Amino acid sequence: MPQTAAQTAAHSATRNIALYPWFKFLRSLTFWQAIWFLFFQDRLTAADAIMLYAIYDIGTIVLEVPSGYMSDRFGRRVTLIFSACSGLAGAIFLAMGDSFAAFAMAQVCLGASTAFASGTDSALLYESLNAAGREEEIEAQELKAWRFSFIALALSAVLGGAGYGVDHLLPFYAGSAAFACALAVTFSFRSLPRRTITAPEGAEILRLASLKTAFGIPVLNWLFGLGILMYMFSHVLYVFGQPFILQALSDTGFRGDAPLVSGLVTATMMGLSVAVSLYAPALRNLLGLSKVLLLAFALQIMLSAVLSLTGQAIVIAILFLRMIPDALSKPFIIARIQPLLNDEARATYISLQSFCGRLLFAGALFFTSRFASDTGTMPAAEIQQILGWYALAGLACLIILALTAPRLKIDNGTPNRGL
Repeated sequence: MPQTAAQTAAHSATRNIALYPWFKFLRSLTFWQAIWFLFFQDRLTAADAIMLYAIYDIGTIVLEVPSGYMSDRFGRRVTLIFSACSGLAGAIFLAMGDSFAAFAMAQVCLGASTAFASGTDSALLYESLNAAGREEEIEAQELKAWRFSFIALALSAVLGGAGYGVDHLLPFYAGSAAFACALAVTFSFRSLPRRTITAPEGAEILRLASLKTAFGIPVLNWLFGLGILMYMFSHVLYVFGQPFILQALSDTGFRGDAPLVSGLVTATMMGLSVAVSLYAPALRNLLGLSKVLLLAFALQIMLSAVLSLTGQAIVIAILFLRMIPDALSKPFIIARIQPLLNDEARATYISLQSFCGRLLFAGALFFTSRFASDTGTMPAAEIQQILGWYALAGLACLIILALTAPRLKIDNGTPNRGL
């Protein structure tokens, strides 16, 4: 007996839900994550390494909002295919590059890959859950996918750090293989019928009107600002953590083991983050969403502050905590905003938030690169000074968010069903 349209949509949605965590897993197998700064610094300079990360963010910024529009207009599956293709191209450029220009092209491609996935992946999940009649599982499914991502990050960090000691290009070849597998998964996703009437060609103003409506909701504005700030502070230690480890190990006789140590540190931080995510729903229910999010942001600021005060090797352990704030925030923020957005602007809104976060951080990095060493490795005093600036700025932002939170109904969100 032929399936009805509703049955076909439900079957496609169920398939997407099952594949989604594996897509997140494969995209997160970035084997170079723990050694990229060391790699660029070794071949170029510390200032160039910072600049190359800023170029990655610029590559994402340029396509962030257009990719959200593409996703809302042409579909989630097509946009995710573009994401995987761009990531594969970027990984290949990293493996084969030997100049600043080649590495810059790689960063642009990787930034484009992130832009095409940003917002689109979460929109695909939410709309698949809705089509399957399981939208109340949004927090549970976001947490599940988040754990898959961080398990992949942990595995690829330690393997990439160890592989770098064997061959400096091995992490990039492995990353290329991972993106190729992610591309295969994106082809296996199924497109879903839209729940709302698709705007006719030339009616993009309707999508802008949807965004205007979204920004009229105070809760979304507060979460929008918090998301921007937490993106920046999460990536501060991603950029400066590797040179910090290198300098901290210089006085211990283990400087040559910095890539492996960086990989082990990254793997540990991802593992701890996954462990914390198991208890995050209970903490959210106990304290309320706003307090958990403010706690997560405060932890990010505290980490930068601690590293700005000392360069001792023992402090490397503080980096174990770097991804815990993500476990206490990202899945809950996404789950809170999804029901408040409509299909016509969902990916565009999330992409716009990422756009603003990356724009802010890229600007900060370009400014920071002016004070970084252009003759080799970054000195410890330089790293600590930069982190101190970030910590002071973050404290001011935290105070503003804490003062404005009580007036908003931030905690009136989706309950933790199925967790």
